[in-house]
Amino acid sequence: MLDLRMAALDALCLSDPAAKVAAVAELAVGDRPVDVVRELAEPAGVPGRPQRPQLVRPGEVAQRSVATQEGRTALLHALAHIEFNAINLALDITWRFAGLPDEFYRDWIRVAIEEAGHFSLLRARLAELGARYGDFPAHDGLWEMAAKTSTDLVARLALVPRTLEARGLDASPAVRAKFASAGDAKSAHIVDIILLDEIGHVATGNRWFRFVCARLEVDQTQAQTTAAARYAAPVLRGPFNLHARRAAGFSDEELQALSTTFRSGPP
Repeated sequence: MLDLRMAALDALCLSDPAAKVAAVAELAVGDRPVDVVRELAEPAGVPGRPQRPQLVRPGEVAQRSVATQEGRTALLHALAHIEFNAINLALDITWRFAGLPDEFYRDWIRVAIEEAGHFSLLRARLAELGARYGDFPAHDGLWEMAAKTSTDLVARLALVPRTLEARGLDASPAVRAKFASAGDAKSAHIVDIILLDEIGHVATGNRWFRFVCARLEVDQTQAQTTAAARYAAPVLRGPFNLHARRAAGFSDEELQALSTTFRSGPP
């Protein structure tokens, strides 16, 4: 049986979405050992992904009205792309960073399994609407940040789960409302499922960010600020889902700073 980190890397390199989802499910089978010490070399082709969707800049992704089925399908596709990227992100942090406790790697595999479940729900809903993952262009902002922080674990934790994925917590109520207002209860329910799980994923990022900062004896607030500046993190905009962020482990001090520092507007 492959070590958990090596198996995660193998799954990350798979380009077919169905094969990747199946490989992630296999990571939960048995009690795989974890080699926490071994430094793994990055192979070519990371991350594995299909030829479609076409990747474009964020501003080039067309916005469609959710009052139409095409608009709802496009929004579901955008969510599916986020979840596919999220599978890759969880697999990547598992193999890439050595020297953490065994629990660190098992936590991120649990995240990968749940992200694969989200992707499968969205892919099935797309099929019900006559579409497939890959039918619409998408942007690559999540993975681009992962690539920027490939040698910096503090920044990876600060800017992926604590920044970009936390933005998903903020956006979920509005996304759900769009589906609900269009009478698409099935899609709204999927958003509800994803939000509940994503609170746990952001909480995992918060917990390990604090662990790593304590180990390195660095100030958490300064580490977050430095990472955001160094890697050009997007400027946050409200409204913020303070209830979900609090449930995900953001402190009252962090939430107060968020509310007073960053301007209001669409998330």
